[in-house]
Amino acid sequence: MSVTVSDDLSLGSFSDTPPWSMAKRPPKWLSKVGILRTEQLRSLPRLTTPPKVPPLARLVTVVAILGRAIGGWYLLDRRGKKSREGLARRIREAAEKLGPTYIKLAQIISAGEGVFPTELVAECKKCRDQVPPVPYAQVVESIEREFGKPIHEVFRTFDPSPLAAASIAQVHSAVLTTGEAVVVKVQRPGIGALVQRDLKVLAWLAPFMIGRIPVSSLANPPALVELFAETIIEELDFRVEAANMLDIAEVFVKLDQQGFVVPRPHPELVTKRTLVMERLDGFNFNDVVGMKEAGVDTHDVIRTGMIGFLEGAFLHGVFHGDLHGGNLFVLPDGRTGLVDFGITGRLSEKERLAFLKMMMTATSNDIPGQVEALRDLGALPADTNIQAVIKDLGLDRPPLDPTSLEPEELVAEMQRVVKALLGYGARIPKSLMLYIKNLIFIDGSIATLAPELDMFSVMTEIATHFATNHGASIATQLGMAQESWNIDMDGIKAGFGVDPEQTDRLTYEELQQRRALIRKRLGGRHLN
Repeated sequence: MSVTVSDDLSLGSFSDTPPWSMAKRPPKWLSKVGILRTEQLRSLPRLTTPPKVPPLARLVTVVAILGRAIGGWYLLDRRGKKSREGLARRIREAAEKLGPTYIKLAQIISAGEGVFPTELVAECKKCRDQVPPVPYAQVVESIEREFGKPIHEVFRTFDPSPLAAASIAQVHSAVLTTGEAVVVKVQRPGIGALVQRDLKVLAWLAPFMIGRIPVSSLANPPALVELFAETIIEELDFRVEAANMLDIAEVFVKLDQQGFVVPRPHPELVTKRTLVMERLDGFNFNDVVGMKEAGVDTHDVIRTGMIGFLEGAFLHGVFHGDLHGGNLFVLPDGRTGLVDFGITGRLSEKERLAFLKMMMTATSNDIPGQVEALRDLGALPADTNIQAVIKDLGLDRPPLDPTSLEPEELVAEMQRVVKALLGYGARIPKSLMLYIKNLIFIDGSIATLAPELDMFSVMTEIATHFATNHGASIATQLGMAQESWNIDMDGIKAGFGVDPEQTDRLTYEELQQRRALIRKRLGGRHLN
């Protein structure tokens, strides 16, 4: 039985016709979340400090499975035309065999278009929702153990076939005995101990990987292990995830951002390993034809997604940390539904202000300010000489158009920049990693939903939105005069690597063509 529309919409960006009210039925599990978060943070040093001796049995398993994958490629695929595809496929299959931690690594790689090889990114995308499901009997056993009662006393119907099966859990559609349509997220049995063993193995291996694999120096393998630990440990307790849902829904209300819908977690049916939530239905995020036939403005979906994500991060320090096609869909009314809040970005106040500064300085072409913001985020050491970085990276010179360089010149220039960054101790901290990961997804979404968008106009529109709606607040927080924030169109164009005087418009399709040309000129060359 539905409650009135106005019951809890002041608490979060929920659907208009709720199956239950978060206002009338405050969650019973919510009071424990603060303690759970504290316990999780306290456990991280133990999980991420390299042990003197890793779990030997698990280490042998990891080395054996990865060794067979690489060995099989070397013997069977290495000399063929699809050598890279073969290696990527074998690595993805090895990750799936190794389980949740390694699948999570593959999922992060899957969002790294432009950073990791295209073939590896394509294969790793299959780890999002094509992981072999847990047998239905085990799902029933887990649910009954969590709720302490037979499954038929909780659900009128329960679909044995999962909607999706991912690294940590799988989700099923169901109907409660009280008649509400829901989605049930069920954790994979026994993964807690496995995850802890995997983290110890990764913590032991990570220091040996620094500088030994492409992009590992900047990606910082030990930091990746810390990211794994923090996200996976948080994902292992669905009470924390349900609280994340409420936090982000509340942020959207505070921002008066009405373009998103977050499903309501059930007030009672949330435990450590089972999460029951409201069911939302809509279009798959790449179903452009379906959206347009329903009258959905796909351009508006992109604009809303970009602004909502950026506002949450910059103004409140909280954002969905794992945007991808399986975690969001478009409702018939054009709003975007968000699901799977296991990875949620939470910025410290220092990080949040650094992100704000990064946005303002990027749109105003303030080069020193941009470098300072990266330093404050932890991407550069605290004692970094800002002017020296600017000089060494050539940021004080007119920007180079990478498509105008010969292949050898392009590779040499990129190697020079990477070498200079490494010399300053550059790394990618967790908050920036999640932020970039989401931006890469949004970038790819434009290719699907609105390839004809003018990127200059979009950037200007977003900057203007922030200046108009939040300019005074942002200026106060950063200790500057609001009138000093001026949008520099030439600087925005330079950020895309084009000549500001010769380029007035750049569609996403044209941007993709430029990227393809750059990749072709790089010709698979490694930069380190």
